[in-house]
Amino acid sequence: MTHNPVRPWRNIARRASRQIRVGKVLVGGDAPISVQTMTNTLTTDVAATIEQIQRCAVAGADIVRVSTPDEASTKALKEIVAESPVPIVADIHFHYRRAIEAAEAGAACLRINPGNIGDAKRVAEVVRAAKDHGCSIRIGVNAGSLEKHLLEKYGEPCPEAMVESGLDHIRLLQDNDFHEFKISVKASDVFLAAAAYQQLADATDAPIHLGITEAGGLVSGTVKSAIGLGNLLWMGIGDTIRVSLSADPVEEVKVGYEILKSLGLRHRGVTIISCPSCARQGFDVIKTVAALEERLAHVTTSMSLSIIGCVVNGPGEALMTDIGFTGGGAGKGMVYLAGKQDHTLSNERMIDHIVELVEKKAAEIEAAEKLAAE
Repeated sequence: MTHNPVRPWRNIARRASRQIRVGKVLVGGDAPISVQTMTNTLTTDVAATIEQIQRCAVAGADIVRVSTPDEASTKALKEIVAESPVPIVADIHFHYRRAIEAAEAGAACLRINPGNIGDAKRVAEVVRAAKDHGCSIRIGVNAGSLEKHLLEKYGEPCPEAMVESGLDHIRLLQDNDFHEFKISVKASDVFLAAAAYQQLADATDAPIHLGITEAGGLVSGTVKSAIGLGNLLWMGIGDTIRVSLSADPVEEVKVGYEILKSLGLRHRGVTIISCPSCARQGFDVIKTVAALEERLAHVTTSMSLSIIGCVVNGPGEALMTDIGFTGGGAGKGMVYLAGKQDHTLSNERMIDHIVELVEKKAAEIEAAEKLAAE
C-alpha cells in the first residue's frame, strides 16, 4: 500500500544469518526472502523444462530447482542453465557423481540429501566440485530419508534427529573449508517441520530454506504451507522458501509470494482485497475478482486494490488501499483513489476501467522509483 504509513506492529524481526550466493541471488543476511520452485518435466526434455522455467520466472521465481537423477539429465542441464533467466539448483539424490556433473554443467547450487548422498569421502568430492565451479550447496534434510543410525538412536523421525543430521553435515562441509551453504529440515507434518526449524534456527547461523515437503494438492497444500511456513516466517525464521504442491510450479510461486505478501516480507504485483460476497452485493464480486486477477497478472509493481460488494465495509477498506471500488446501487459504484472518493463508475465498465487505473498507477510508481534511483 503505497500511500499508507509504516506501522511498527506489522514489522517482523528476521533471524540473523550469514549470507550466501545462489548464482546472482543473495540468500540470507538482509537479502529479500527468495521464492523457489521446482520443475516437474523430464529434465532430458530440454525444451519443455526451459519453457516451464521461463513461465516460473515470469511469475516471479527467483530460483528454480531441476532434478538430475541420471547422467542424461546432467548433460541436459548444461543447455538448461544456459537458457534459464534465473539460477538453477541441481537436485541430487543417491549418486554423488550427479552432483559433480551438475557443478560442471553450470548449476548455481547443489541440493544434496545427507541420508542418500554417501560417506564423508564422497561429500568431500562434491565439495571440491562446488568450489571449482562456484556453486553453493543446500543441505536438504528430510524426515522421510534420515540416516539409519539416527532412526535407531531416536526410534522415529523427530526434530532432534533432523537437526542432528543437519548439523553433522554442516560439520562435513566446514571440515572441507566450505561455507557457501544453506540448510533445510523438511517434513510433511507441519508440527514436526516447525519444531525442527525452530531448533535449527537456534543451532546455526546458516541461511535456512523453508518448506513443508509433499504438502499436497493446490488447496490442501496451500493451506498446509501457509500455516507451517507462515508461522516460521512470522517468528523471523527463513531466508528462502519453496511451497511444495501437486500442481503447476507456477502455482507454487504464486502461493509463495502470497504468503510473503501477507506478512509484509515481499511486495510484488497487485494485492486484491475482496469480500466473499452476499445478498447485499451490488455486482458479481466473485466473477469480477477472478477477471481482475487474470487481467492484472502481468503487473509486477506492488500496489493494493479493494473490490467490495457493498457499502458496509467498502469505504473502510478503500481507505487502506491504493485503488478501490465499492458497489452501490442502480448498476454503479464508487471508485476510490488513495483512499478518497474520486468518481462513480458503472458496473459494466468496472473491470476495464480498474485495469486502466492499475496500469496507470503502476507506471507512475515505476517512474517515481526510477527518478529516485537516478
